[in-house]
Amino acid sequence: MSDPSATFTAPLVPRRATARFMFPNPAHWIALGFGSGLSPKAPGTVGTLWAWLAFLALNPWMTDRSWAWLLVGGTLVGWWACTMTARHLATPDPGAIVWDEVLAFWLVLWLVMPAGFWGQAVAFGLFRYFDAAKPGPVRWADQLFKGERGKAVSWAQGFGILFDDFVAAGCTLVVIALWRAIMA
Repeated sequence: MSDPSATFTAPLVPRRATARFMFPNPAHWIALGFGSGLSPKAPGTVGTLWAWLAFLALNPWMTDRSWAWLLVGGTLVGWWACTMTARHLATPDPGAIVWDEVLAFWLVLWLVMPAGFWGQAVAFGLFRYFDAAKPGPVRWADQLFKGERGKAVSWAQGFGILFDDFVAAGCTLVVIALWRAIMA
């Protein structure tokens, strides 16, 4: 005999992010990197490229204090946006969500500037390596808040979407700092 107090929760059916999915909801706009995450190939790389271009466009008008506030505010708003979007896609860490790459790479660029094109390109390559390959601490951070596919996405998992990219940014910055210290 079954327990009458037990409730049955059907598994959630994952959805695919599309332009139609993105348009009606501001959380989706933010989490999907204003459309850069809709790239059919390598959305994380495309989102990071968008972040690089956006940084270069914004930087002439930004102070260190402005960048700090943008990163803090972007993290709080991004936590909400990434959580809501992952819930609506019914996937714990959808590849189309790229706001995590945007914020993390803005942090990298903010801290390595002024750097010429090649310095920025090296930062881009290092960040993409740490974000995609997930060595050591990045793998740990990625697994810390992992959710189960088909289950509801929690606020912790929404934070986890951002967290592993910040760890990848930290690893990138450590490598750049070591390189600068050795070459000085």
